[in-house]
Amino acid sequence: MTNPYVIDDEQLGALLVRADARARRLTFRTKPDGIHVTVPPGTPLAEVKRAIEELRPRLLAARQKLARPLIDLNFRIDADYFRLTLVPGRQERFLSRSGVGEMQIVCPPDADFADEALQAWLRKVIDEALRRNAKVVLPPRLQQLAARNGLTYSSVKINSSCGRWGSCSARGSINLSFYLLLLPRHLVDYVLLHELAHTREMNHGPRFWALLDRMTDGQALALRQELRQFRTGLCGLGR
Repeated sequence: MTNPYVIDDEQLGALLVRADARARRLTFRTKPDGIHVTVPPGTPLAEVKRAIEELRPRLLAARQKLARPLIDLNFRIDADYFRLTLVPGRQERFLSRSGVGEMQIVCPPDADFADEALQAWLRKVIDEALRRNAKVVLPPRLQQLAARNGLTYSSVKINSSCGRWGSCSARGSINLSFYLLLLPRHLVDYVLLHELAHTREMNHGPRFWALLDRMTDGQALALRQELRQFRTGLCGLGR
């Protein structure tokens, strides 16, 4: 095993593992370029992976907090399915104007965007708008893609997952994160097709990828790689 080495995790991104003779235990530090793991020399890879699984919720939360941009008058979302702007106003309170696929937040002149409580409130308002829009956009598109490819599913639900774009149960129940609306249109379709492929192949074996490749005109692996550039996170806000 080389030192250092990288563990590429689908949810957490890159984990850089480095052995240090002074280390007495495993330590994890979240930095902008990834999660840095310091281990005592000779620590087995299996032990590192067990520690990652035990700490996964905390590591995800730390990554998401680090990735969160400040929501202020310079903040924008300009995705294919959802657009957001914040504009200055003259009133003493916040106002929101929303429609299908777009939202505008009118801000008071004395808004303190550094305030954590305000940031949490803004994220909640934006989350609610994303959820409403996702319920309008995603189920019909999923049904359209399923019919086009001769696949069926039992149900579809919209959730607020920050760790996974989507999932499919053994019974064909599909769950989709409303943060999908932050992706480009073609990557939204890729995620939907990925979950639909699981209604036939409940693993990531060769037959799964062959099926997904047929449904994406031979672009499954390229689309998977492109998707990895994005992070859920308003909760990260897209990328």
